[in-house]
Amino acid sequence: MSTHGQDTDAFYAERGFGKAAGFGRRPVLVVVDLQKGFTDPASPLGGDYTDLVAENRRLIDVCHAKGAPVVFTTVYYDEAPAQAAAVFQAKVPSLLVLKAGSDWAEIDERLGMDERDTLVVKQFASAFWGTTLGPLMTSWQADTCIVTGVTTSGCVRATAVDALQHGFRTIVPRECSGDRAPGPHEANLFDMNQKYADVLPNDEVVAYLESLPEQKPAI
Repeated sequence: MSTHGQDTDAFYAERGFGKAAGFGRRPVLVVVDLQKGFTDPASPLGGDYTDLVAENRRLIDVCHAKGAPVVFTTVYYDEAPAQAAAVFQAKVPSLLVLKAGSDWAEIDERLGMDERDTLVVKQFASAFWGTTLGPLMTSWQADTCIVTGVTTSGCVRATAVDALQHGFRTIVPRECSGDRAPGPHEANLFDMNQKYADVLPNDEVVAYLESLPEQKPAI
């Protein structure tokens, strides 16, 4: 990519973008919408995210081992004709397959979600909008939000932006976020790294988590 003949990375760097915010000491992993409606290719919203699921499982397992909170989000809608998300549904009619109680609303079992984890139901892009995620993270005395899942250009980006706006150091592991097409995926990873989050290799994020002492519940 270039901007008026200049390398994009250099162009942004010269203007003071893309600095590292770094890691804190009390991370929370937020796994965005890795439900069957997105991870099953049979769904109108779905795709083959096999590698992405495996990379997320690495993070989840190390968070479980260290006692760091893991939050899974899911999107679903009930049968009521008047919905707060009616405009969102009009924009993306495929969302209507995400019905309460359906298989599409269930978290992909390959991720190993268990009783230690928290499930947050959302109806919009950001995991923070209209949910309990912000208060939960405050109660855990979190300082770092690791955001993964799908899609990079949609719910992952919206969640990362809101995490920053809530005052959390925000990390997006590159291999743990996915999209329906490479163009939006790469463009949004680039833009998030310039302004909202540290986009890092998953190996680096796993190593950070492994380096932490066991996370004790906030008192």
